[in-house]
Amino acid sequence: MLNFKYGDDKIQNRDIMIALPSMLIGVGILPFPRILAEDTRFSDGWIVILFSGAIVTAIAWCVAKLAANFPNQSFLDYSSSLVTKPVAVFFTFLFTVQGVALTAFEVRSIAEISHQYLFNRTPMEVVALTFLLVVVYAVANTRGGIFRLNAMFLPIIFITTGLLVLFSIPFMGWHNVLPMFKTDLQGYLQGSLKTTLSYTGVGILFFYISLVKEPKHVAKYTVIGMSWVIILYVFIFVTCIAVFGELTTANIRFPLIELAKSIEIPGGFFERIESIFFVIWIMAIFTTTAMAFDVGVLALSSILPKVKKIHLLFVLTPLIFAVAMIPRDFIEMENFGNYMSYSSWILIVIITTILGVMYKVKGEKQNEK
Repeated sequence: MLNFKYGDDKIQNRDIMIALPSMLIGVGILPFPRILAEDTRFSDGWIVILFSGAIVTAIAWCVAKLAANFPNQSFLDYSSSLVTKPVAVFFTFLFTVQGVALTAFEVRSIAEISHQYLFNRTPMEVVALTFLLVVVYAVANTRGGIFRLNAMFLPIIFITTGLLVLFSIPFMGWHNVLPMFKTDLQGYLQGSLKTTLSYTGVGILFFYISLVKEPKHVAKYTVIGMSWVIILYVFIFVTCIAVFGELTTANIRFPLIELAKSIEIPGGFFERIESIFFVIWIMAIFTTTAMAFDVGVLALSSILPKVKKIHLLFVLTPLIFAVAMIPRDFIEMENFGNYMSYSSWILIVIITTILGVMYKVKGEKQNEK
């Protein structure tokens, strides 16, 4: 439950715990069982999920710890004190670019998936523009509204996924899961590298932790939020492997959606459970897109404090739509997502390392004064 009044952007530690999984659980989770199954044998992908998840959790913890040392200061403010103002502005602008790229990818992805499974007669551009305008409406309002949506949607997403796993049990073949530990080292490493897209979005911590009233324990809540994501990913991957098998999962474009299509609810109360599941999953994609766009706007507004937020939205929205329409097919869209994900992680690791080192050299001395 959120503890701020409407229009107040100040949040609590637990809101970061909810916002982080809400950011990470997006479009990337739909194809990631296929991506893992391409490089691992049987159910060995769970090892990759735990390994890559531990690395991401460590990075997220470092980001949270660093940002918590500068309570109630924006990313631009405290990075300026560590690496000079011009460098800090450059870092902040890169986060704006990252936010625009991630928003464009999510918009294009939801348009592609909706066009394939729900609105096959509706032009993809119309679906993308409609979804983007709803996201713009959410971002244009108070930031507290986004955190309220996170707190409302996240339990629904976890409950729905839990029911999906539960109803999949009769269709599971445990011969698809066993034996374990059959993947070679190269498969584990390649699988870990490819699953980074499913963890893209940790950079929001640089900007949202500045909104936390008392960020003393925010790193602990960050780790808890990351653990939820890892557990969810393990359950989803093992379920897809147990139902479809290794080879089939590796050749399905969106295994999670196909899983929803394959199950049946006892009694025949719902005949097309995938439609309900897809609507629920749009909530996850919506919160991811809204926060990606919001962080991009927040970063740019800190660079241009005299420009109104609504004006920034007017400038960035057409740009996002144009970028989203650049990929000509699914392969180009997937390549765009991979490039965006890898560049995002390179950005986060480099900036966290530089700021962390500078804080050890200069920041602790300033705090002692």
